[in-house]
Amino acid sequence: MNHDDHSVSRRMFLGAATAIGATSTPQMLQGADNVALVSSDGKSFLEPAMSLPFVSDADVIVCGAGPAGVSAAIAAARSGAKVRLFEWRGCVGGIWTAGLLGWLIDFDKPGLNRELVSKLEERGLRRGTDAESMTYEPEGMKLLLEEMLVEAGVKFQLHTRVAAAYRDGQRLSTIVTESKSGRQAWRAPVFIDTTGDGDLGALAGCEWEIGETKECPCQPMSLNALLVVKDAEALREFVRMDKQSPDENDNRKKDRIRQEIERTGHFPSYSKPTLWQVRDNLILAMFNHEYGTKPFDAAAVTEATVRARAEMNKMILGLRKLGGPWEGVQIAATAEQIGVRDGRRIRGRYIVSQSDVASGAKHDDAVVKPTFSVDIHALSAELNKTHGYTNRGVKTKPYDIPLRALIARDVDGLMMAGRCISGDFIAHASYRVTGNAVAMGEAAGVIASIASRTQRLPHEVPWSEGLAMLNKIGLRT
Repeated sequence: MNHDDHSVSRRMFLGAATAIGATSTPQMLQGADNVALVSSDGKSFLEPAMSLPFVSDADVIVCGAGPAGVSAAIAAARSGAKVRLFEWRGCVGGIWTAGLLGWLIDFDKPGLNRELVSKLEERGLRRGTDAESMTYEPEGMKLLLEEMLVEAGVKFQLHTRVAAAYRDGQRLSTIVTESKSGRQAWRAPVFIDTTGDGDLGALAGCEWEIGETKECPCQPMSLNALLVVKDAEALREFVRMDKQSPDENDNRKKDRIRQEIERTGHFPSYSKPTLWQVRDNLILAMFNHEYGTKPFDAAAVTEATVRARAEMNKMILGLRKLGGPWEGVQIAATAEQIGVRDGRRIRGRYIVSQSDVASGAKHDDAVVKPTFSVDIHALSAELNKTHGYTNRGVKTKPYDIPLRALIARDVDGLMMAGRCISGDFIAHASYRVTGNAVAMGEAAGVIASIASRTQRLPHEVPWSEGLAMLNKIGLRT
């Protein structure tokens, strides 16, 4: 039995899916007895074709509910679109929540950035007095984002991963998700990839890059942790805290932490370990690096996560044994998801480059102006011994990211927001932080909304219309 006997064309798939409706359960077209179908050479499994539940009730579908995805979904819904948002984790917020980042970076911007800060402040969830040193409570952030999505009318679904993407010619028309509900098909006029790792763009057939080359000399991953300490004040010389005195330099604090870890007999995989105060005696820790791991290699990410968790526990146990201000320190939780710095960068209609960052590039269709420095964490354990991170000599001048970098070049009807937009390795090391992701999400959301409701493609909508919509819904005033 050959492969063609157990496959259906995209046209057959779409026709069958349309016919069965949204509430049907998956129906096997072949292999109904669940008999294993193996190729004649015994090297591949031939998965039987299925007709899938099919839903076509959204103007905009957003894949990935991290900072960019939540912002895109809210902005699209507030500007009149029917929005579906999919997230594979058990909460929205991505690196903010499942990743326990705990720090709002490059957040001195209008729109949802400002709104989030205000809402965190109202709930007593924010620490820090300026846009360069704000921390927040991850659990409170989960609840806030969920409530904002519900209020905007976004239909969001957790524990759901995008698994396939299908085009009608050049235009992305359908995605397939996998979850406890099985495989489901979803159709919409416009899609936004906010997966961080560019999963949707890659599935749809877009060209992409990662790291410095596709063999991934790429930025390392970090598994953050929440710590409980006996007395945060006793650790002031190590912990980044609100209202620091002028002599409390962050780099000196990082060096002191490393020296304390070295006293335990271990050199940390991240030579600039960092502690932030969340509130009272609850502290966030970023102590580790995992090198050369591609975020779309599940086996490699699993190994990196296991190593990182083991190292984190080893370091905290060692510090506890030192006693003194470290007495009683313990891990309350490690992050659900290891933090990824480098994922796929989907090729767009403009590539944000090192030259843009260094020259302070300006564009008529600018959607955000990043100010964060080029932040390249050590690419190997050997480099980590001499520096935890570097800017490679590139000094950032505030620069524009144009709307074109958020619109896929190879596939119509697809936008990107967050760290998977179109850019080179150096520029990505600056714009990848969450304040910029939020602003990119807003822009993608309003353009996707306008495009879907006026029967245009995103690249046919001028940024002037998007900016007018952001002003109308109060996100740029």
